[in-house]
Amino acid sequence: MNTLIKTEEKQEIDPDKTRSKAQEALLFCQSRDLNTDFCILIDMSIHSGIKRLVIWDFKTSSVSKKYLVGHGCGNYPWSQDGSKENPSFSNEDGSHLSSLGKYKLQGRGHSDWGIHIKYLMHGLEETNNNALKRFIVFHSWNKMSDEEVFPEGSPEGWGCPTVSDNAMKEIDPRIQNSQKAVLMWIYN
Repeated sequence: MNTLIKTEEKQEIDPDKTRSKAQEALLFCQSRDLNTDFCILIDMSIHSGIKRLVIWDFKTSSVSKKYLVGHGCGNYPWSQDGSKENPSFSNEDGSHLSSLGKYKLQGRGHSDWGIHIKYLMHGLEETNNNALKRFIVFHSWNKMSDEEVFPEGSPEGWGCPTVSDNAMKEIDPRIQNSQKAVLMWIYN
């Protein structure tokens, strides 16, 4: 009797997909007068236990850094990893899901989470234009790891993209010192 056992394969970020998204992101940033030095790309098709948030350097046309990033839990228990392989997305208030699309990160403030820094996420598309109303912000969370945790997933919150405290300590100065708003693009 043969028993079929499902095994999760560790996937990596597809460099061609990332490069293609980055090229599109640069054109978008130029057309919207956003920062053209770097942007943040998040590929939600990647398992949440793998580093799927990248800082894309437009000047060198390359990834300068990768981080883990959490997403919304939806109907799964908060702070667990129920949808680590296949998250759902929504723009509806109360869904506890992340929203796909392009965001302008602008407005640094105090967060009750992590290192107490957050950035307001201004949704620029129909798929994410309720982000401010939903209190979806970019922040750190002390439950997030610095290292990949695959096959486990990152803890899931109520829709905010969350990074580790150390990741935010690295990302914050870049955003804070930017002369223009920074693009964050969450895609699947």
